[in-house]
Amino acid sequence: MRSDQEPKNLSELEHSIMEFVWTHRRCTAEACREALAAEHPMKDSTVRTLLRRLEAKGYVEHQVEGRTFLYQPTQAQNTVAARAVQQIIDKLCGGSVEELLVGMVDHDVLDRKQLQRLAQKIAAKKGESQ
Repeated sequence: MRSDQEPKNLSELEHSIMEFVWTHRRCTAEACREALAAEHPMKDSTVRTLLRRLEAKGYVEHQVEGRTFLYQPTQAQNTVAARAVQQIIDKLCGGSVEELLVGMVDHDVLDRKQLQRLAQKIAAKKGESQ
């Protein structure tokens, strides 16, 4: 994948695998399969296929040690989360972050403490740019 391209969205199962990869930093397909077995029982070949797809989408890369593929994330979890939020803002809020935040406040998505932290971060950013 070229660096100027955005990775494609994750399926629910791909997201579960990425949660494991982000948590463990370097892991094998077998470790992923075992960790997800209770929630998502899969064959080894299925996990390997999903990891190859994640690599093609630009979310993981692998290194070979002996005969073992070790997978690691190519992007931080918060980077992927920020990109997903930006897609929501663009698609559902006409590109307006303010519209998203006002909607979250209006529908009690954010509690008072979260609003205060957000206001502090905004104030700090304003102070940096002056």
